Amino acid sequence: MSLMNNLSTSMISSSSSPFLAPISFNSSRTQSVTVPPKSISLVKCVSTPQEQQTAYKTKVSRNANIAKLQAGYLFPEVARRRAAHLLKYPNAQVISLGIGDTTEPIPDVITSAMAKRSHGLSTLEGYSGYGAEQGEKALRAALASTFYGNLGIEEDDIFVSDGAKCDISRLQVVFGSNVTMAVQDPSYPAYVDSSVIMGQTGQFQKDVEKYANIEYMRCTPENGFFPDLSTVARTDIIFFCSPNNPTGAAATRDQLTRLVKFAKDNGSIIVYDSAYALYISDDKPRSIFEIPGAKEVAIETASFSKYAGFTGVRLGWTVVPKQLLFSDGFPVAKDFNRIVCTCFNGASNISQAGGLACLSPEGFEAMQEVIGFYKENTKIIVETFNSLGFKVYGGQNAPYVWVHFPGRNSWDVFSEILEKTHIVTTPGSGFGPGGEGFVRVSAFGHRENVLEACRRFKQLYN
Repeated sequence: MSLMNNLSTSMISSSSSPFLAPISFNSSRTQSVTVPPKSISLVKCVSTPQEQQTAYKTKVSRNANIAKLQAGYLFPEVARRRAAHLLKYPNAQVISLGIGDTTEPIPDVITSAMAKRSHGLSTLEGYSGYGAEQGEKALRAALASTFYGNLGIEEDDIFVSDGAKCDISRLQVVFGSNVTMAVQDPSYPAYVDSSVIMGQTGQFQKDVEKYANIEYMRCTPENGFFPDLSTVARTDIIFFCSPNNPTGAAATRDQLTRLVKFAKDNGSIIVYDSAYALYISDDKPRSIFEIPGAKEVAIETASFSKYAGFTGVRLGWTVVPKQLLFSDGFPVAKDFNRIVCTCFNGASNISQAGGLACLSPEGFEAMQEVIGFYKENTKIIVETFNSLGFKVYGGQNAPYVWVHFPGRNSWDVFSEILEKTHIVTTPGSGFGPGGEGFVRVSAFGHRENVLEACRRFKQLYN
């Protein structure tokens, strides 16, 4: 028996960047191979089953609370869809007005201070190792005088950290799993997700898009984005953000007075997120501690991220007044201090040097200029959507524009905008069921990108 076998081989070509380009196979070149005749008396084929590959599993159960979380955290999911869009349209000029990340350079007066501190670490005189977990004394004092002068907040009430988001999770550890929690709806998703992870909630209820055992305080255009507290059930913890992310609404003095009274009447603790306070341009309160009695019921978190472009530098702070007590009379600050000392080694000494520079007269002025730039971006975006006939909220006291698309699914609008304009926004439903029908547009961006984005919005919706 003679056997002739023609074999083809393929040449494999790859992009110089395997992370950016798919591998392609080039079959244009073939090679012919001649096999000499061979006498074969018997051919026997034996089929051997492929060994089933199974991964080794430990005997450790997964945290059932993490398993409750739905899909991915909002902003990584937005980033994933952006990446998929770029694979589909590799030459698209994508503009990101979605994830609220700053884009403008940090003022030189601030980076110079960080550079000086950094270079000082190379000298015997300037080197420092572990610092106080609560933050350097000079920075805590500067924070107290700059943001809380005449409000009765002292430097030892302030805990310097690597950001407000990180402190939100540390506070959840302080509160534990047996507390009940309320959030604005819509609101920054870290409040809900950290509550789920801590075991404070029940399962996710798909029919209403809510977790059981969380009190969702609905904030709508009809109630001025401040919840009707007469309909809100009593909870132990109340997360409240003003100016709000995502709606951009800033609470009035009267509204915050009602919130503090509501907390006192119910024996609750308010966790007040003031990460955008310096964007307030009218007479609304910038701190919850401007409200009489707030020190007995409130904690405040804040950050340099959106003021000085510290999203990557990482520096924030949390205020826990001495007057804030648990039901047994034990100071909340002492427990927070224990968590900070156990789970955290303090903010970077280099970033703290930058924070101190931010609070110098020259640094604070430079920081205000950056904030003013983003507020101009916000004005351009608001005017664009107003001219197209949309109902637009926020923008005056926050770097976010909350655009209403009545009757439409938020993720569908997100996809439509991305597909047709190559602009990334954030779907409102990602902030809670109250955000359905809205899209958040961030004002963080280079001016030319914001102008180009607005031109594309007009082209799509005119």
